[in-house]
Amino acid sequence: MSTESKEKKWNLPKDRSRQRILLFDVDGTLTLPRQKVTDKMSNFLVALRQKSHVAIVGGSDFVKQQEQLGHDMVHEWDYIFSENGLNAFKEGQKFASKSIKEHLGEDKLKAFINFCLHYIADLDIPIKRGTFIEFRCGMLNISPIGRNCDQKERDDFEKYDHVHKIRAKFVEALKAKFADYKLTYSIGGQISFDVFPEGWDKTYCLQFLKGEYQHIHFFGDKTDKGGNDYEIYTHKDVNGHSVKHPDDTIRLVEEVLAGKHD
Repeated sequence: MSTESKEKKWNLPKDRSRQRILLFDVDGTLTLPRQKVTDKMSNFLVALRQKSHVAIVGGSDFVKQQEQLGHDMVHEWDYIFSENGLNAFKEGQKFASKSIKEHLGEDKLKAFINFCLHYIADLDIPIKRGTFIEFRCGMLNISPIGRNCDQKERDDFEKYDHVHKIRAKFVEALKAKFADYKLTYSIGGQISFDVFPEGWDKTYCLQFLKGEYQHIHFFGDKTDKGGNDYEIYTHKDVNGHSVKHPDDTIRLVEEVLAGKHD
C-alpha cells in the first residue's frame, strides 16, 4: 500500500513527525497472552496513529499476529516485525526475510530438534498435548506442554512452570549441549520459549529503524533478564518502558506523548 493510500485509509495527517516511533511487543503488552486485541486497545491505537509512527515486534509469525490484532493489521502499522523482524513489513509491503534453516544448515537443525524431542518425551509434567516444536522462519518455538493446549491448560502450566522452572531447566540443558551453535534462548508468554541465532532477538528489528527516527520507544512486559523483551528494553538506542498489562501500556504511552519520558 502506498503512503498516499495508507494516509487516506487511516485519514492520517501528512506531517506526522518522524522524530519518534512507538514500538510494541504484542502478548502482555497490547493483548493478554495469545488473546485478541480488545476494542478499548484497538480504539486507542487508532487515535495513536494520528499522533505518532507505530510498529510492533514479536516472536510470533505473521499469521499469529494477525489472529491477535486483526487481518487488516498489515495496513494499519508503519512497521510490522514478525519473528523479531526476520520477516519485516513496511507500509503494508514485505521488505526483508531471513531463515534459521539456511543459517544453521539441515544437519545442525536436525540434531537440535532430535534432542528437544527426546528431552520432552522424558519430561514428567501433569499433561502434554501436541505441537511441541514449531518451526518458524527465523526461530524455533519450543513448548514442553505443546501448543495445542487450551487456555486453562496454558494458565495452569504457567503456574506450574513458575514453581518447577520446567522451561528454564530445558534452556540450561540446551545451552550445555549446543554451546557451539551460538544460539539465544528467550522465555516468553505462558508455555514456550524461542530459540534463534545470536543477534536475532528483538533488537534485530532496530536496524530498520535507526536513522529513520530520533527516538525509539519500546513497550514490553517480559523485560527482566531472560525475558524475550530484555535485550531491546535495555538497548542503548531505545527508550524502554516495562508494562504490566495492556491498560498499563496505555498509561505509559500517554505519559510519553505528554513528554514525560523523552
